[in-house]
Amino acid sequence: MNIRRRNRLIVVMAVLVGLGVATALVMYALRSNIDLFYTPSEILYGKGETHQKPEPGQRLRVGGMVMPGSVKRDAKTLAVSFKLYDANGVVSVSFEGILPDLFREGQGVVAQGVLEKGNLVNAKEVLAKHDEKYTPPEIENAMKKNHNGPQSMYQQPDKQS
Repeated sequence: MNIRRRNRLIVVMAVLVGLGVATALVMYALRSNIDLFYTPSEILYGKGETHQKPEPGQRLRVGGMVMPGSVKRDAKTLAVSFKLYDANGVVSVSFEGILPDLFREGQGVVAQGVLEKGNLVNAKEVLAKHDEKYTPPEIENAMKKNHNGPQSMYQQPDKQS
């Protein structure tokens, strides 16, 4: 192999290695910004066929219905806590801030935040469902699957640690 070809090969290999390292660093940096969507029952019992549960400290979005009678507001601050339910489970959500105007009991909401121990979601943002004209497919499928019975059948499962 002559010197010119060898130098080209070295440059090409260096560029490929550099691209690989850059891609790996970008993927590593972005993995902490990924928020996965869960329903309350998926938080309690796991998601998919592997029944993989989210870990405490994981950022996530949880969507469900606000349980009637569960909204508790702090009179001195903007802190509010409530429970989200679906057909198979209930999780608690705490939020400090101004809730959307459409937030109310029995309404579908999505809370985005961090999962704490005891199946508590410390929400940084709460979004209220406002229109049924468009719903992301993953949320629509979860709602069809999990919300097909009367509210009276939803019960809070035994405490799990």
